[in-house]
Parts: sequence; C-alpha cells; structure tokens
Amino acid sequence: MNTRHFSQLPKPYLAYPKVIQGLIFKKPKGEKVLPQVEYVVDTLNIDAKHLESYNEICGFKNDGLIPAIYLAVLSQSLQMHMMTSEAFPFAILGLVHIRNQIKQTRKIGVNEQITLSCKFGELQPHDKGLQFDFITTAKVGGEVVMESLTTYLSRQKTEKKASEKSKESKEPAYQPKAEWNISENTGRRYALISGDFNLIHIHAVTAKAFGFKQAIAHGMWSKAKALASIELPAAYEADVWFKLPMYLPSTVEFLTAAESKQTDFLIRNVKSKKPHVAGTVKAL
Repeated sequence: MNTRHFSQLPKPYLAYPKVIQGLIFKKPKGEKVLPQVEYVVDTLNIDAKHLESYNEICGFKNDGLIPAIYLAVLSQSLQMHMMTSEAFPFAILGLVHIRNQIKQTRKIGVNEQITLSCKFGELQPHDKGLQFDFITTAKVGGEVVMESLTTYLSRQKTEKKASEKSKESKEPAYQPKAEWNISENTGRRYALISGDFNLIHIHAVTAKAFGFKQAIAHGMWSKAKALASIELPAAYEADVWFKLPMYLPSTVEFLTAAESKQTDFLIRNVKSKKPHVAGTVKAL
C-alpha cells in the first residue's frame, strides 16, 4: 500500500474542479478496483475557532473536547483528494452516503496533537450496485482515540435482485425528545464549516439538477445533531444508517430509546413519520 503524507489537511475546494470533470469524462468500464493508498496528516492541530463554529451549528458544547465525529468530518477532505488524485473507479457525483460508524476510545482534548489517516476499505456488492468504505483513524502519540467507517454506494446495473427483507427485529420503544425546525440555509451553513459543497445540499435549484425537489441536509450534520442531543459516555460506538432525504426546510422529531449501555435514536419527519436517520450509541 502506498502512503502519502501531509503536513496539514488539504483544502477540500482544490478537489472540486476534478469532481466537475467527472461530469464530462466518464469513468472507463470494466472491473472496479479501489486504489491501495493511505493518506496521512502527520500532525493535525485543531483550529479552536473552526471547532467552535462546528459545535454551534451541530449543537455540541464548547467544553475543551473534540467530538469524535468532528475528526471524521475533517477526514472528508482526505477522502475528496483520494477520490480525485488516485485512480478512483467511480463518478463522485452520484455517490450515496448510506452509513457511518464512529468509535471513540476516550475523551479527546482540543489541544492534543493528532495524526489523522484515511484509506479505502473493501469493495462489496450491494443490491443497487457496489459499496465501499473509507477507514479513518485518529491517533494521539501511538494511541488510537477514534476510528470511523464511512460507507458509500455507487449505483450500478446489477443482475442481483434485491433480496427479500428478512423479518426485522422489533423496533425500539422510542420516546419523543425534541422537535427541530431545520432552516432552508442549513446546508449552506454546514458546507462552509465542513467543506462539503455537494450541490444537492446547497440550494433547491442545484438540488433539482440531481433529481431532488429541494436541497437536502448533510447526513453527517444530521448524525452530529443527534449525537449532540445525547449524553455521550467517554468511550462509545455510534452507528448510523442514513434513510430518506431530509428536505430543507423541514420539521422533524428526535426520538430515543435508552437502556443501561445503549441508546437507539431516530430522526423522522413530523407529518409523514418517514425516517431520515436511525442509529445506536453503545458505551464501551
């Protein structure tokens, strides 16, 4: 595996011209293979003001700690450059973020120096195409303090028929905790912080070009909003599945079902009750 080292996070916007080129130059057909490469930021110093802005839009407290999901969001810059600088086999526009898993082994201080790395995981078949992972790791010294698995789907023609859904386990006994009015400009505000300027999140006009009736909220913002509304233990795993798009503006309700070491949560539309995000937090 090849390793590329960076002295700081590469700027996300530098990758966007190559993303746009993907609309013009089609990826070659044939077997899909993910690059065997790892990108590493050797010394990542957290920008306290940037973190405060992130905390403000997502709802985290400014308590001198780094939310683990914030490090996963920073790694998206590495992901963008991995997809545009390497022999990445899929068109970037059109990828669907379907799942995100985060593991935090302990609380992370804002002044700690972090080594942040990202690599591709396995390519796997999906009923609607092919899915793959980005594996992100954050270390302080030699200690792993955060791991993240981000799963994307690339829609492809497939001969495999969608498997019949097995009997789903009993739904948790959710209790409503809050109702959120999500404003129309949430996608633009979050994009300025995260660097994710995917056009489906920015404005209704640009979202319609990709088949959405309105702009939709970023999945990682939705997950962060949920995690910020739960009392998180010092060490935990947070697993989230992204369901149906959350259109902007929107009114949603946040529900939880808490046990001793696990909290299930759900974000769903107030009127239709259709789910946007479903996840679980487990104490380690």
